Amino acid sequence: MNIPHNQKSIMVIDDEPDNLQLLENMLRQRGYDVRSLPSGRLALTAVAHRQPDLILLDINMPEITGIEVCKQLKADVRYSAIPIIFLSALRDVEDKVQAFRAGGVDYISKPFQFDEVYARVATHLKLRDLQKELKSQNEELEDMVLARNRQLAQAHARLNVLDRAKSDFLYIISHEFRTPLNGMLGVNELIMGELSTSQKDNDLKLMYDLSRQRLMSVLDDALLLTQIDIDGEKVFHSAPVPLSPVLTRAIARTSQIADSRHVKLRVLSGDIGSVRGQPDLLVRAFHALLDTAVRFTDASGTVQLANHVDDGSRRITIESSGRTISADLLEKFFDVFSIGELVAGNEGVGLRPSVAHRILTLFGANVGVENNGTTGIKLTISF
Repeated sequence: MNIPHNQKSIMVIDDEPDNLQLLENMLRQRGYDVRSLPSGRLALTAVAHRQPDLILLDINMPEITGIEVCKQLKADVRYSAIPIIFLSALRDVEDKVQAFRAGGVDYISKPFQFDEVYARVATHLKLRDLQKELKSQNEELEDMVLARNRQLAQAHARLNVLDRAKSDFLYIISHEFRTPLNGMLGVNELIMGELSTSQKDNDLKLMYDLSRQRLMSVLDDALLLTQIDIDGEKVFHSAPVPLSPVLTRAIARTSQIADSRHVKLRVLSGDIGSVRGQPDLLVRAFHALLDTAVRFTDASGTVQLANHVDDGSRRITIESSGRTISADLLEKFFDVFSIGELVAGNEGVGLRPSVAHRILTLFGANVGVENNGTTGIKLTISF
């Protein structure tokens, strides 16, 4: 039998023919598709053939009771969601309790009141529609979550590939380039030794020394970045480290480039507490940040260090006075592959910001950068 798509199907089960006829006529007048069955056993077979949207089930029937029919339907995952309204002339409370315990959703007493039957049927059909809609939405949401998880897994896999490629690239730079470069640098040292002491040759020697230092610095930084990425906390263990000696050593390492650029380093004084890390690596990190700040400072300018303690947390700030950074470069200031874009004056800052960031985050610190108004940059290290 063809049933309109929006017509609800109701199965009525009662061993009394008059009740079946009455309910069938009532419900069909309201536009429902009704199937009437005189026994529970026939009903179980009919449900398997075509599931109804709602079942009206007499509680007291011979051979197999309505309670047993309900239990069998609720025990089968294929039919357990079909709402069942019990029918009975009995008014005993225990009778109703058994009906609800078996899985019934409602109870209609005989003799039937037409308005009551219509109201209860309409209510539970509406609830059934809402349950189906909720189930459909949940399934759709689960599909979306699964699809999103697949996308995230694929993106994570791609990031792992890129991260590994980056580490391999840095490893090649720091290891495979070093041997041929040492040969080239050795030859150049011999050539530089044969030059005269004229101003022109002295300038050439200075240019060579600066280029050699910068090249070796990039190789050393690349090697350290690779070691941190590969070994991380397994190799670089942290312990309490007094911060004052670390900053003193970092400032001493930075003094040469600061003097050459006529930049003043305004240092901290007194004991400023301890942080967790490794002394040599922390010195290297602060030296990298101070060196970067110096390169962003104009001649005769100042690099200012400051110590801040707020609610038990410590912040060290490094402020330069000079050039600022464009907004797009601020976002990738500590990115390894921004090495060619971050330029201070006429030269780049190399891997210094990346090295400092990687060391400090390894030991649980946060590192940030911002423009200090229009007169330089401000680096903030929070422990």
